[in-house]
Amino acid sequence: MTDNAQSASAEPVPAAPVAAEPASAVRPAGLPVNFSHIALTVGGALSVAAITLALLGQQRIKSLEQELVRRQQDSQGQAIEAHTLAKQAQDAARAAESKVVMLEARVAETALQRSQLEDLIQQLSRSRDENVLADVDAALRVSVQQSAITGSAEPLAAALRQAEERLARMNQPRVERVRRALARDLDRVRAVAVTDIASLTIKLDEAVRMVDELPLLAQPQLRAAAARSAALAPVAAGPAAAATQPSDLAGWWSWLKSGWLLASERVWGEVKGLVRVTQIDNPEAMLVAPEQAWFLRENLKLRLLNARLALLSRQFDTAQADLREVQSVLDRYFDRSARRVVIGTELVRQVAAQARQLSVPRPDESLAALAAAQAGR
Repeated sequence: MTDNAQSASAEPVPAAPVAAEPASAVRPAGLPVNFSHIALTVGGALSVAAITLALLGQQRIKSLEQELVRRQQDSQGQAIEAHTLAKQAQDAARAAESKVVMLEARVAETALQRSQLEDLIQQLSRSRDENVLADVDAALRVSVQQSAITGSAEPLAAALRQAEERLARMNQPRVERVRRALARDLDRVRAVAVTDIASLTIKLDEAVRMVDELPLLAQPQLRAAAARSAALAPVAAGPAAAATQPSDLAGWWSWLKSGWLLASERVWGEVKGLVRVTQIDNPEAMLVAPEQAWFLRENLKLRLLNARLALLSRQFDTAQADLREVQSVLDRYFDRSARRVVIGTELVRQVAAQARQLSVPRPDESLAALAAAQAGR
């Protein structure tokens, strides 16, 4: 291009011939210039497009960040609101649960009242005969419990008699079966000999009271002294009566006679006391020292009291064991020829013979007949 410019500047070229040259002679010289312009244009356009895209991307990123922040704030607000709603729902659930418990209690109370009301209506709707049968059934069941507690058949027998009298006043054919059952049960109860605990305890109390007065085999002097005092009582009364009489010869003679008799009786009693022959089956009974006699009597009292407590508590086996021990002690250590010992031994034997475990029969037949009558059969 420089050479062409220099030639163009050195030689003047007419304007017409130059203007008349074809376009094909000029294009090869201008091709590089257009290409660089196009390349620059394209490059600039690409740069502008890249910058535009970058700006658009940055704006989009900023908009996305703002959207994320907004959504995060919305999420936090919703979480707080959800927490508040959950707490309110929990409180409401607790309140509802308490109300349900109260309602269940009210329903249970209402059901109980309804059942009681139904029972009351049923009782009111019963006839007089049904009420009598129900009362007789209840009285028999209560008397069975009383007989089991007291060990006596009297409560059951009294209840059976009263039930039979009430049903006899009704005078209805439907209760005749019940009356026959009551009569049979009453006969069975009367046939049972139930132990009378009250009388047995009275006998044991009497035996305990007599223990201190029972003579021992090891102390025969008590019996001899009692016999001598009884024999000499009328003799001792003789001198006292004579002393009150006038002092004449007959009075003095009677006084001397009574004194002589008293002295001779005392001497003879002492002489007989020197030698004493006694048959003793248990030699250990004579080995009881006077100071041990008190412990023997107290032990005997304790045995009798234990037997009394066993009878009151319906422990007949324990009472029998204590009574057997008492009989053994009476036979071994006490004088069986003495009247008090015989009486005490007899009391113990009577208690031992009557202290037996006897069961009171249940009025099952009467209860079954009452149940059948109440059911209308």
